[in-house]
Amino acid sequence: MSRLITSRWVRLALVAAVVTAVVVAVLRLRRPPAVRRQEGLPEPSRAETAAAPGVWAAPPRAWPPAPILGTPNAEILKGYATVTRPPAFLTRQAVPRTPLDGAARRMLTRWAAAACALGLLAVGAQVLDDAVFSGRRHAGEPCAGETVCQRAAAPVTEILETPAPAVPDADCDPAARTPHRRPVSPRVTRAVDRQWNRIERWLRANTPRTYRALSAPARSGTIAVAEAQMGLRLPDDLRASLLRHNGGAPLLMGESPLDVRGIRDTWRTLCEVDGVDGYTGEEIGERSEWWDGRMIPFTADGTGCHLLIDSVARDVGGKCEDEPIGFTPGGVRLRSYYALLKATADALETGGRIGYWRPRAAGGALDWEIIDAGAEAEYADP
Repeated sequence: MSRLITSRWVRLALVAAVVTAVVVAVLRLRRPPAVRRQEGLPEPSRAETAAAPGVWAAPPRAWPPAPILGTPNAEILKGYATVTRPPAFLTRQAVPRTPLDGAARRMLTRWAAAACALGLLAVGAQVLDDAVFSGRRHAGEPCAGETVCQRAAAPVTEILETPAPAVPDADCDPAARTPHRRPVSPRVTRAVDRQWNRIERWLRANTPRTYRALSAPARSGTIAVAEAQMGLRLPDDLRASLLRHNGGAPLLMGESPLDVRGIRDTWRTLCEVDGVDGYTGEEIGERSEWWDGRMIPFTADGTGCHLLIDSVARDVGGKCEDEPIGFTPGGVRLRSYYALLKATADALETGGRIGYWRPRAAGGALDWEIIDAGAEAEYADP
C-alpha cells in the first residue's frame, strides 16, 4: 500500500485519520450507559465493563454542582413565597337579615313618635317654667304677681333663708299590701334568746315581780299584719324578741316594751300628729325631725317618750315630748336592738349602767335610776 501512495503528505493524512477514528471510538465506548442511551449508542459489552468497571459503575455527575449550603426543598421555598390577601372584613359576606314585618315597623314608629313627643313636652315645660315661675323680669315689664315680684326683688340671702313648704310624709301613708310572714334567721334567734336567758335569770333571782310581768310570745301572723299596715319591715332582732316576749314591764332604760299592736298604734298616733316632711331650722333630714314615718317605736314610758328604731339604718334612737328625734338614748349610741338587749343584760349582771341609766332592784321589781343629776330623759343629739 505504501508503494502505491508515493506522496508523503497523503500518507501522513491517512495516519492522522486512522488515529482520530481510534480515539473517537475509544471515547464513545467509555461514556456511561445513560449517555449512550440518550445518544442512541449501544450498551457496553461485558468486556468493556470488565475492562473499566469504575467507569461504568460510577453514577452520572449532576450539573450544575450542588450548592454548599444545600438545595432548598419545597417547604423552605413555601416560606419565602409572598401571598397578597385582602382584609377579612372586605371579603366577608354580609349575613342577610330578615326584614321587619309590618307590625314591628308600626311599633317602632309609635315608640319613636312617643319619644319625640316626650322630648318636646320636656322642652316646653322647661321654657314655661323659666318664663312664668323663675321670678325674673326685664326692666319695664309689668309684674305677673305680688309674690313673684317680691321674691324677684328680695335679696338672695333672704330667699335662701325662706323655709321650704312642708310636704306629706310618704312613710306615714304606705300603700296597701298583703301581709307576708317572714322567717327569722336561726342565728339571730339564738343570739336574741341568749340575751333573754341572761335577763330572765337575773330577774327571777332579784326582781320576781318584774319577771312575772313578762308577756307571752307574739304570733308571727300578728307581726306580719302590723308590718303590712305600717308599710315597714321590723328588724329580725326585734321580731325575734317579740316572738319571745310580746311586751312587758319597764325593762329597757326605764321604759316598758310595747307589744305588736302597741307598736302599730303608737306609730299611727305619731304620724297623725306630724305626718309631714318639713326640714326647717336645724332639721336637715328624717333623722332629726320631730317624727318621721320610717321610725319604729318599741317602748313607752307613759309621759310621751319612746325608744325607736330607724327602719333604714337599724340603730336605736329616742324622742321625748317636744324634742326632735335623737340617736343617743341615755347619752350612748346603740347600733341595733340586739345591742340594747345585750347592754341591758350586761348592766343587770354586773351592776353597770347604760349611759346615765343604772338598773337596781327595789321591792322585788326592777327600777332604773339616773346617776347624773344634770341628765334627764332627753334623747336628742347635743
